Amino acid sequence: MNYRPLGRTGYNVSEISFGAWAIGGAWGVVDDKTSMQALHRFIDRGGNFIDTADVYGDGRSERLVAQLKKERPNDKIIVATKAGRRLPKQTVEGYSRENLNSLSTAA
Repeated sequence: MNYRPLGRTGYNVSEISFGAWAIGGAWGVVDDKTSMQALHRFIDRGGNFIDTADVYGDGRSERLVAQLKKERPNDKIIVATKAGRRLPKQTVEGYSRENLNSLSTAA
């Protein structure tokens, strides 16, 4: 696996990332066991960069990625996520810490 710097963050991320939309279940039937196997295989093959969002399976994808991080505490796994897409109105004010925290606990 090849790695490259992620901007100025100091993180070196795998050039291939794991796109977690499908494990959210929006693209057909998928079970958590198979999803976890895919995530583990990605890490086993040297991947360390996972892309997810709060709307992928209404938080299912993020919960599976959180489970992976708990099961692999010694691996450096970098997660890029999007948030706020469930806000009632897409405004700058909507992206406050209070609103985003309430969305994460609602999932």
